Amino acid sequence: MRIGELARRTGISERMLRYYEQEGLLQPARAQSGYRNYGDAEMLVAQRIRLLNDSGLKIETIRILLPCIQDNQPRFEPCKEVRAALRQAVDKMDTKLHDLSKSRQIIARFLNDVETDSSHLNMPNSNC
Repeated sequence: MRIGELARRTGISERMLRYYEQEGLLQPARAQSGYRNYGDAEMLVAQRIRLLNDSGLKIETIRILLPCIQDNQPRFEPCKEVRAALRQAVDKMDTKLHDLSKSRQIIARFLNDVETDSSHLNMPNSNC
């Protein structure tokens, strides 16, 4: 199948499919004309990439995990590289969650201050 058909079947844009090929994650056959020719194996790989990407993993981590996926759950062959990559991804997400939580607390405090401070509502020169 051509790239447009693969994009339609997987929900991955043609641009992203080309990017995955550029990154060495997808390796479609080439026709005599130079067109990419994707088969069922490439479609399965593209679906696995999308699953890993949708979970928030970056290309570097996907590159490590992709060869170790056993099926579409995903279940991985247990190996040190998989464990380390997943641990690093969890640690990064934990840091992001902590930072987001702090940001949310600050913004919620701002909102609370605005909602409880009615003195700004009666000021004639206020821009708010």
